[in-house]
Amino acid sequence: MPLYEHVFLARQDVSAQQVEQMVEQYKTLITENEGSVGKVESWGLRTLAYRINKNRKAHYTLMNLDASPAAIAEMERQMRLNEDILRFMTLKVAEHEEEPSAMMQKRDRDDRRRGRGDRPERGGDRDRGDRGGRRGEDS
Repeated sequence: MPLYEHVFLARQDVSAQQVEQMVEQYKTLITENEGSVGKVESWGLRTLAYRINKNRKAHYTLMNLDASPAAIAEMERQMRLNEDILRFMTLKVAEHEEEPSAMMQKRDRDDRRRGRGDRPERGGDRDRGDRGGRRGEDS
């Protein structure tokens, strides 16, 4: 069966538990149609690039699927009917990546960076050098 990567965006006012219930619902649908679900990553509540149906944020979720095109079509049909799903995208891939996705690697890198104490504070007391006085003033 073909391999797919599927990402969907759920509304911001839906709880994380409700997003997990949606994931379980779509997992069940795929397995009933003789497919399988590999890795599932929740990227959390993220800001959208532009407003979608008056939402500024959305819960992002990635699913690796091994399913027939008919099962994917049925899952997408049900997502179109679900008012809590803002957008979704399914891509056919040659193989699934086993390591964390780029979004999860970025989050890990950001978390490690926040843990450091050696970064200068923004707008702190930085030495800007001798700039001299204003025009017309004697320094």
